[in-house]
Amino acid sequence: MDIRWLTAFLDFPADQFGDEVTFWRAIAGSTVSPPRGDHREFATLEPFSGHPHLRVQRVGSGPGGVHLDLHVDDPRLSALEAVELGAHIRDDLGEFLVLESPAGFVFCLVDWTGESSRSRPIRWPDDTISIIDQVSIDVPASLFDRELTFWAQLTGRPTQATSRPELVRLQRDPRLAVGILLQRIDSAGPTSATGHVDLAANSVQQEVARHEDWGARVVERFDNWTVMADPVGRPYCITSRNPRTGD
Repeated sequence: MDIRWLTAFLDFPADQFGDEVTFWRAIAGSTVSPPRGDHREFATLEPFSGHPHLRVQRVGSGPGGVHLDLHVDDPRLSALEAVELGAHIRDDLGEFLVLESPAGFVFCLVDWTGESSRSRPIRWPDDTISIIDQVSIDVPASLFDRELTFWAQLTGRPTQATSRPELVRLQRDPRLAVGILLQRIDSAGPTSATGHVDLAANSVQQEVARHEDWGARVVERFDNWTVMADPVGRPYCITSRNPRTGD
């Protein structure tokens, strides 16, 4: 399938929705659209340039998380292709379809409505440059190889090794504002794939300090990235990558 655009969706429980949207709006340097949907459950984090690639959703049950929207010319035809590759359809909601990957990661197939312009990273007053630009699909080790093959085939993007064997990314499509990374989880934990978002920043240390001012906390530091938890404990990472290219 030809994926025309990718959107990262942050899914929040109802009792966290307002405060979480405020935090992530601030971190992204965006404004928030008016709510929409039958229950006013959706909103867009509007960038100051380009087309949106971040949206938020209030969920009725469960802990929330992260999912991807794949914008395509024909969602129903694309759903058939995804099923042939190992996905299954969880919900058909008319305007869009909700699917799960072989490892259980949730994604939606939606109509492409012309999005094509990547937003520019934000330059903050301390000269840090950052952007939320990647979704990491976190996969139990026993399911990793199958999941990696699925996403490579679904997107048509070749895989790229990184400096860490447990991290494999799909080659970045320069048309899209969101990249996809897959992380193999070797320790005991969830039995299906989950996800988190990554920021690219030219100074991880300064970006971390800015996030701490908004109520986030450091979970663990590595050479090229820092694992964070937002004010309600949702994990995400600040990574040392080029905010303009994602590399």
